Amino acid sequence: MNATTTHTNQGEQPDLRNIKVVPIVIALIIGAFVSFLNETLLGNAMPVLMQDLNVTYAQIQWLTTAYLLVIGVLVPITAVLQQWWTSRQMFLIAMITFLVGTIIAAASPNFALLLIGRIVQALGTGLVMPLMMNTILIIFPPEKRGGAMGLMGLVIMFAPAIGPTLSGVIVDHMHWRWLFIMVIPLAIISIICGAIYMRNVTVVTKPKIDFLSIILSTIGFGGIVYGFSVSGESEVGWNNPIVYGSLIAGSISLLLFVIRQLKVKNPILNMRAFRFPMFSLMIVLMFIVMMSMFSTMVLLPLFLQTVLLVTAFKSGLIMLPASILNGFMAPITGRLFDRFGPRIIIVPGIAIIVLAIWLFTGIDATTSTGQIIFYHVLLMIGVSLAMMPTQTHGLNQLTPDLYPHGTAIFSTLSQVAGAIGTSLFISRMSNKVEENVSKLADPTDPLQLLPAQIDGYQSAFQLGLVFGALALILSLFIRQTKKAQAPQHERAPHGH
Repeated sequence: MNATTTHTNQGEQPDLRNIKVVPIVIALIIGAFVSFLNETLLGNAMPVLMQDLNVTYAQIQWLTTAYLLVIGVLVPITAVLQQWWTSRQMFLIAMITFLVGTIIAAASPNFALLLIGRIVQALGTGLVMPLMMNTILIIFPPEKRGGAMGLMGLVIMFAPAIGPTLSGVIVDHMHWRWLFIMVIPLAIISIICGAIYMRNVTVVTKPKIDFLSIILSTIGFGGIVYGFSVSGESEVGWNNPIVYGSLIAGSISLLLFVIRQLKVKNPILNMRAFRFPMFSLMIVLMFIVMMSMFSTMVLLPLFLQTVLLVTAFKSGLIMLPASILNGFMAPITGRLFDRFGPRIIIVPGIAIIVLAIWLFTGIDATTSTGQIIFYHVLLMIGVSLAMMPTQTHGLNQLTPDLYPHGTAIFSTLSQVAGAIGTSLFISRMSNKVEENVSKLADPTDPLQLLPAQIDGYQSAFQLGLVFGALALILSLFIRQTKKAQAPQHERAPHGH
């Protein structure tokens, strides 16, 4: 038997010559689709779940907050797990865990069990995300990675985008449990494909695990994600000891974590990845783009439902065209990246993002749904041009031994960026609205209240414009660099 099927010896080099790339990619795509879909699937179902499970808004938000929190904590550890488990073992463990969580959620009679189901789902998702990117880096040579990452980008962008619309349809016509039941067959198909076709593509070295680093990482990333996540809730706010206590504890733990990673022999996240200037620049750009995308996905439905007074389902439909276009553009963007390189794709992409956010700063009660759709389409075109090329170019800088660490860093910081971006923009909006309302002669008068709300949304998008302008300036420093790493023909097949 060859190494593609056995790979049990420590440090054994996998044989990638006869590997079947297409079935592996299909298994990864289905697994990633159901994982990413669940990040936004409950969005429009929250009011129904609150009523059915008899819980408050603050409680129901934990179905999303806990999901992001678990992923944010788990992803940094995946770099070590990928050196202990074969990629086949890790994929099957991830998808079976996700399936178990989905079944628990679908059958849950109360909120507590539903929350447990979501946490178990998140454990699976946290393992799948970095594994997916790391496998792509290994089985595709650099000149074909753009297209492959673009295909993954279709899933990463499209799955969360259709979540709110899909949940709107389901809760309008069926029981909320179908949000989870419909995912079960897809998860089973992914597990079957993975069991048959998935082969190991990584070197299992089984390094010594530094448990102190895991504790520091958990408190660090968990504290920051949790702090920012709950800060956006109106009844909590930034002045709450829970918020700044979590952020301070998280920041100190994260600093100690980074220091320790630079000293230990087998770091959980190898900080040497940041020695590559283009990798570091791409991390910063990805962070800002993710902040803009996540926050817009939260702000727009709120604006549509509170200012333009459309239903949750209709707001999902309004946002759907741009999200679908963004998903289908991802593979095209990947091929353009392979052909023209990073700078000529990423810089115009970020410029389009800035233009779209600038247009959003002018929205008010007279803005038509057609204009909203156009602005959103423009934004998502920019995101699709910037997102996956940024990650691909950043990871292309690294040597093969740093791939698991690079993918874990990108995956972790994308979750952190989502939590930070959402809370910053929501806080900016709600604080501005409260400030405006406090100056009103009659806060209960809808005619006075509406301008106060609109000003809040415009203020949030103005903050986004500042971040976008910063990203545009930084993108001008992008350059094509030669890869300082081992020849790819020694590790990856070229002919598939």
